[in-house]
Amino acid sequence: MKIAILSSFFPLRGGIAQFNAALYTELGKEHDVKAFNFSRQYPGILFPGKTQYVSEKDDTAKVTAEPVLDTANPFSYGKAARTIRKWDPDLLLMKYWMPWFAPSLGYVARHMSPRCKVIPILDNVTAHEKRFFDTALTKYFLGGCDGFVTMSGEVTSDLLALKPDARYLLRPHPLYSHFGEPLAREEACSRLGLRPELKTLLFFGFIRAYKGLDILLKAFDMLDDTYQLVIAGEPYGSFDSYGDMIGSSPAKDRIHVFTDYIPDSSVKVYFSAADLTVLPYRSASQSGISSVSFNFEVPSVVTPVGGLPASIGDTGTGLVTRDVSPEAVAETITTYFSSGTIREQCKENIRREKDRLSWRAFCKALADFAQTL
Repeated sequence: MKIAILSSFFPLRGGIAQFNAALYTELGKEHDVKAFNFSRQYPGILFPGKTQYVSEKDDTAKVTAEPVLDTANPFSYGKAARTIRKWDPDLLLMKYWMPWFAPSLGYVARHMSPRCKVIPILDNVTAHEKRFFDTALTKYFLGGCDGFVTMSGEVTSDLLALKPDARYLLRPHPLYSHFGEPLAREEACSRLGLRPELKTLLFFGFIRAYKGLDILLKAFDMLDDTYQLVIAGEPYGSFDSYGDMIGSSPAKDRIHVFTDYIPDSSVKVYFSAADLTVLPYRSASQSGISSVSFNFEVPSVVTPVGGLPASIGDTGTGLVTRDVSPEAVAETITTYFSSGTIREQCKENIRREKDRLSWRAFCKALADFAQTL
């Protein structure tokens, strides 16, 4: 099968590009695959981080992708569609995670040849930061597609609310496994300036309001002095309010902050040092962070939002808090460390999940689904 993928690829950075690189590599083992990139993913004014691009020192998958689509320039939409159509794929895959992409990707989806099936992999259907026009844009995008891949029950429900007749495949987010082998915990702690005798909590990834770092900081103040917290990731917006919370915390000497973008080559250091990943999210669909955590066999504590309870609680790979509050997060962290049995059972369940969440299984299911459309 000839498969085109239109989405973020090198030199764009971040979890979406990492996902697409792994998808491209795995599908390429069985199919003829071509990558098409954004020539501009976001206008600079709309991007809240430091840069959309990898640096020279980033160790990331350098997929060769043809830049064809400027999301901010409607005159590029037709050219992108024609370029992909000329390659004559049997299947066009796209990633969809926010309404900004609906006009451009929706146009391309509607201008493929009749024989080409269009399937987006939906990270989100409902945006985390909602705007009044989001639903109309997303409906436009969904209307141009033949089938859908969802990675959580929450996203599936959102999809069916907007498109009740949607044909879809629900498959959990596969594991990110390209970050290299884990380090010895003592070495990882040494690199990060951590005390190896303390229990290490990790908050990892882009820092955005809905991810609840403030909730975790309040929860951390409720824990005793046998814990240390690592915050690793680039802020989307100002870090000042979090910095003020840390500065006034009685536990500030045990809070370690790394607010640069974490290149792929350094990810293993943080997860090798961690005993537990904490995702105190206010809202979520699914989380790529939990799949990285699975890869390094680090259990998680998550809040009961979106697809997190199903991916973590139902699989026994971590614990789910009773609600979204600092008290519940602190209580659940304490529960996790109170029993060696809980910790070992979570790790054993992660090992069982690894084969089910492989890229091989994900891509086979996707290809089989495409053949049914």
